[in-house]
Amino acid sequence: MLSITALYVGLFMLLLLVLAIGVVRQRLSTQTSMGDGGHLSLIKAMRAHGNAIEYVPVVLIGLAVLELNSGNGLLLHLYGSAFLIARFSHAFGMQLTNEGNNFRKVGVVLTWLVMLAMGVHLIASTF
Repeated sequence: MLSITALYVGLFMLLLLVLAIGVVRQRLSTQTSMGDGGHLSLIKAMRAHGNAIEYVPVVLIGLAVLELNSGNGLLLHLYGSAFLIARFSHAFGMQLTNEGNNFRKVGVVLTWLVMLAMGVHLIASTF
């Protein structure tokens, strides 16, 4: 059973739902049903959601594979929680006026560090 992965799948499903609701709220407030209508607030909401969609599935697959390979539970929680913090930080930073803010930067760097660590871990676990 993938109980650790299940926890993070559930948490990320909630995060993705919150981000999707943010897109819908912006669509309603800007009265834009297709595309972004040139509205910066909608563009930001769409990219925060889209960026999460681009990264979350592959990291959750990696987490599941590590768990199936009898990965250390504490380390799996470290990966999962660090990635969750990264994605929250990035999503929050995407909503701020200053596009080069530290929340967004931390989100990107931490996302990549988790992916690097998990990738190396996955490769090493095959030997």
